[in-house]
Amino acid sequence: MQMTTRQIDRIIEMAWEDRTPFEAIEYQFDLKENDVREIMRSNLKRSSFELWRKRVKGRKTKHQKTSPANRFRSQNQKL
Repeated sequence: MQMTTRQIDRIIEMAWEDRTPFEAIEYQFDLKENDVREIMRSNLKRSSFELWRKRVKGRKTKHQKTSPANRFRSQNQKL
């Protein structure tokens, strides 16, 4: 699937947000967590990617099943 720069930017933005689970990215862009990881790896500097991975690894709010919060929906997400 060919993605626009705008879509990639939005995926990166959602991936950095603490309260946006990977499931929301999957719902909106049909991308699994591994796909998001590859986008982040190829579009961020190595140090930024490593910082992001360290930040989200094991973070409960990045996975809807383990998140104590209700589903967060950005205004930019499709319904």
